[in-house]
Amino acid sequence: MKNYFGLVERGLSVRNFAKIILLSTGLLFFASACITLGKDFGSPWLSGNQDGELAWTYGNYDYSVFGERKAKDLVIQFDDNGVVTTYTFSTTEHNE
Repeated sequence: MKNYFGLVERGLSVRNFAKIILLSTGLLFFASACITLGKDFGSPWLSGNQDGELAWTYGNYDYSVFGERKAKDLVIQFDDNGVVTTYTFSTTEHNE
């Protein structure tokens, strides 16, 4: 058996060492995971009825295990003629 990096003296085979490296790499990627949901413009991310009126929701949500979490929501409500009756914009950004 070849002795790569002195692994045999430490009681590790190359196969076990490779498993440890792969698991460590996977855990590193999992711990630094980031998720982005929604979209800013284009067709609405969600649509439905709110208070009996058609409502479209645009949103952008960035979640990270260690980083800053950001969220933006724009909800627009329309009457039966397609005219905007109300809208609400919410964000976690304090400068917008």
